[in-house]
Amino acid sequence: MPVVQPEALTLDRLATPIGTALLVTDEAGCLRAFNWTDYEPHMLGWVGKHYPKARLQEGTAPAPVRGPFEAYFKGDAGALDTVPWTASGTPFQLKVWETLCSIPSGETLSYAGLAERIGRPTAVRAVGLANGANPVAVVVPCHRVIGTNGSLTGYGGGLPRKAWLLAHEGASFKGKLAA
Repeated sequence: MPVVQPEALTLDRLATPIGTALLVTDEAGCLRAFNWTDYEPHMLGWVGKHYPKARLQEGTAPAPVRGPFEAYFKGDAGALDTVPWTASGTPFQLKVWETLCSIPSGETLSYAGLAERIGRPTAVRAVGLANGANPVAVVVPCHRVIGTNGSLTGYGGGLPRKAWLLAHEGASFKGKLAA
């Protein structure tokens, strides 16, 4: 089923302990994109490509989106489970993203484990690409996917942020937090 194209999008900026987050929501109150200000040009390009007819304006995200983000960064690791989101992607990507949401806060899964979980055990590389294309990171917890040996591997927001997010949630992984 194709994603309904929004007419208007709101871009909110939220200060967090690991940088300013960008929240893009639609008129129905669903999160459509998430990123960090250091990746803003890339995210705005993605938004323009996927939602070309939508007007983007600065504003405040609705409470059902902004509130859980504020609670998450203040210590409630499960707060983002309630954030409504809609993503533009292929059926395979959507399946990967929905499956990412089954990884509980405080736990991790390997790329191979994620591929097995979606019933495509040989599609590890494709799962990694879909994971990296996730437009609503943190809510769809792509940061919870790590290497088979427990090490931190790629994260669009950078490995120091991935390490912080996992430590914030109480997950185990190999590696150190950046100072």
